[in-house]
Amino acid sequence: MSEQLKQDSAAADDRAKKDKARLNIVYVSMLSVCMLFGGLTSGYIVSMGDSFWLKFQLPTPFWMSTAMIILSSACLIAAVRFSKQAKSKLVKLTLLVSFILGVLFVYFQFKGYGELVDNGVHAGRNYILVTEGKYGDYYEVKYKGDFIEINGNDYLLKGKKMNDVQLKEYQSFMSQFEKVSESETFKVKKYGNDFEIYFENSPLLLVNGELKTEEDNDIQYLDRLRLSQLAINVRDLRGDFYIKGEVGKDFHIYYKGKELGYEDRELILDGKKLTNHLQIKSMESADTASSYLYIITFMHLLHIFGTLFYLMRVVIRSFTGGITEENVLRIRMGAAFWHFLGFLWVFLLLFLLFIH
Repeated sequence: MSEQLKQDSAAADDRAKKDKARLNIVYVSMLSVCMLFGGLTSGYIVSMGDSFWLKFQLPTPFWMSTAMIILSSACLIAAVRFSKQAKSKLVKLTLLVSFILGVLFVYFQFKGYGELVDNGVHAGRNYILVTEGKYGDYYEVKYKGDFIEINGNDYLLKGKKMNDVQLKEYQSFMSQFEKVSESETFKVKKYGNDFEIYFENSPLLLVNGELKTEEDNDIQYLDRLRLSQLAINVRDLRGDFYIKGEVGKDFHIYYKGKELGYEDRELILDGKKLTNHLQIKSMESADTASSYLYIITFMHLLHIFGTLFYLMRVVIRSFTGGITEENVLRIRMGAAFWHFLGFLWVFLLLFLLFIH
C-alpha cells in the first residue's frame, strides 16, 4: 500500500511538472508577442518624427470587437471555475459561448477594415495627397458653362457643392475615359452638351468621335493617361485627398507634431503655405499611419486566429471527452493566452486612439 502511495505521489509530481512546463510555454509565448508588438508600436512612434502624418477616427466596429473579446474572456474565466467544480454542462456552455464571441471579434475586425476601405484608408502603399490625375494640374471640366472646382474632397459649382444628381452625371461622363490604351485614342460618345474638357486652359474639341486640341492635334498617350487617372478620381469622388471626408473635421494632417491647415487647395503650416521643399515632400509622402494601423491590427488578428483554432479543439474535447485533468489544463492554457490577447487588444486600441 505504501508503495502504491509513493507511485501515485510520483505520478502526481510528474504531472504537476508537465503542467507547469506547458504553462511556462504559454508565458514565454506571451513574452515573445509583447516584444513583437513593442517593436511595432515603437516603430510607429519613430516613423511619426519627420514625416507627414494622417490622423482619423477609428472605425466603430473596432469598439464592437473590443466588447466581444472582453465578454469572451469573462466566459473563459467562468469555464475555468466550472471545470474545477466538475460542472460539465456549464463548462460546455461557457466554452462554446466564449468561442462564438471570439468569432464575432474577428467578424467585427473585418467590418472595421471594410469601413476603413470605404473611407479611402487602404492597407497598401497609398499617398495622403492626390498627385496622379489631380484636378486642375492638366485638366478642368465645364458643366453647363461653369467650371467645376475642388475644395478638399468636395466638388463645387459656383461655390456650392454639387448635388447627387450632378455628381452622378459627372461620374457618368468621365467614366468613358477610365480605360486608356497606348495605341488607341478615346472613343467619346457623350461630349459638348453638358460637359466640356479643358486641357492646359484650352477647350478640347470632338472631331469624328475623338478628342483633339484646338490645333487639331491628337492627345498624346501620357496626357490620355492623366485624363484616365482624373476619371478614376472622379469615380471614387476624390479631390485633393485619398481619404474621404473633410480635412480638419473627419481627418487631420500633421507634420512634426503640428497640425496643418488647408486653404486654396494648399496645405498651411504655421499660417503660411508650405515651402517648395515641403510641398514636394507632402506629395511624395505615403500614408504610413494607415499602413501601421493595418499591420498592427492584422498581426494581432493572426494570433487571434491561432488561439481560436486551439479553443475550437478545447470545445470539441469538452463535448466528447468530458472533464478530465488534461482538459482542465487545456482550458487554463487557452484561457491564459486568450486573456492576454484581450489585454493586448485593449492596449493597442488605446494606443491607436491616442495616435489617431
